[in-house]
Amino acid sequence: MDVVRAILAQAGLDESALRCPPDLPEDEETRLRLLRAGESASRVRMNCSGKHAAMLLACTTNGWPTEGHLHPDHPLQRLVRDVVARETGTPVGHTAVDGCGAALFGTTVRGLATAFRSLALATDGPAAQVAAAMRAHPEFVGGRGHVNTRLMADLRGVVAKGGAEGVIGVAGPGGQAVAMKVVDGSPRATTVVALAVLRGLGVDTTAVADLTTVPVLGGGVPVGEVRPGAALAAW
Repeated sequence: MDVVRAILAQAGLDESALRCPPDLPEDEETRLRLLRAGESASRVRMNCSGKHAAMLLACTTNGWPTEGHLHPDHPLQRLVRDVVARETGTPVGHTAVDGCGAALFGTTVRGLATAFRSLALATDGPAAQVAAAMRAHPEFVGGRGHVNTRLMADLRGVVAKGGAEGVIGVAGPGGQAVAMKVVDGSPRATTVVALAVLRGLGVDTTAVADLTTVPVLGGGVPVGEVRPGAALAAW
């Protein structure tokens, strides 16, 4: 929250400028503490508030209006669309609206992997700055204890970010990259599959061996596990 508010302050704005929907934090312990204290959902607590604050700062920095900054035709979103197309190597085929209200620019799974490869290998410019920030502060990507944060904290040089509806992109320090969209929308297997592919591409994943399977619980105890299928294991 301190970081989000600091970004907004740098833009000369406060929380009222955010246009992401009000929400409670995803972290269960924090969410329960706030509910016990009588706090209701707020925009600054929404898990995309950092991105939204950064978009507002981009607007004030470039002299663009903050009003309507989430609309696909706004100068900010046109820039984002251009960057997405460039980094994925794929023309944006469809524009939708994300759950947080931002414009959502469609790409391919291969395009997403291509973008993560570029991010991991960047040596200068904005991409290198983003990758360096993710590696130095992985807790701001997923949150303390989150699997995305664990991947970057424990596998040196890796960049990783999950998204809604079973999407993930991960790239190793040598540019080995994997991305996927799980059809049922669940993120449960994304890290398992991503780590299996990275191992197949030569990345040492020993440090996160506990993330290579996901336990399936019955009555609170393990009764099975999510693991790579035979075809992926054979590959």
